[in-house]
Amino acid sequence: MNRAARRIILALLPQDCFLCGTFSGASLLCQNCSQDLPKISVPACPICALPTPAGETCGACLAQPPFFDATRCGFRYAFPVDRLVQALKYQHRLAVAGFFAEALLEVTSTLPWTTDLLLALPLSAERLRHRGFNQALEIARPLAQHRGWALSVQGYRRAIDTVPQTSLPWKQRHKNIRGAFECDLDLTGKNLAVIDDVMTTGASLNEFARILKQHGAASVTNLVAARALRH
Repeated sequence: MNRAARRIILALLPQDCFLCGTFSGASLLCQNCSQDLPKISVPACPICALPTPAGETCGACLAQPPFFDATRCGFRYAFPVDRLVQALKYQHRLAVAGFFAEALLEVTSTLPWTTDLLLALPLSAERLRHRGFNQALEIARPLAQHRGWALSVQGYRRAIDTVPQTSLPWKQRHKNIRGAFECDLDLTGKNLAVIDDVMTTGASLNEFARILKQHGAASVTNLVAARALRH
């Protein structure tokens, strides 16, 4: 179904705002709730998207450059975006994936290079069976369609079902995810974009980017629905 047809169907089937319950027409959220979503409005590091005084590369990325080259995000991971993420992942509210894809449409217009291929951060086979879908892939599908990007769904995988990153202290997450991903693709010279729902420390995205660079990727850009910021 194309975007125009989807909007017509939604217009004929009006809905209530997911967050406050007031009439929202064809949109997931009403206008007030949409305007109140926590966007990253301060200057940020172009590599990891953490705030910096003037939008310069942060000290951490200068001291130990990650394997990914850039990060763009739709929102801060804060209330009520956290509710939207949890509804997508744990309540199967797949309409939220389309909402996040539309938010990423805006930020992808400022990418520093052309995107040759879009990938979704993979789940382990066990977690995929348990959840029934990969939330990153559900965000990636409409984004790829709207942008006209090629979307790869095969040739890469999460081979190790690691302990959930959210259960670990920040400093232990890089060690936990080491060696978790595999790739069979020839990515020589390609500029890649990788979709995920939430970026916290960036450990998973960094390890995935490491594997993609080993297979020839020229650049890797993270496109995340929400970026968690340290307090």
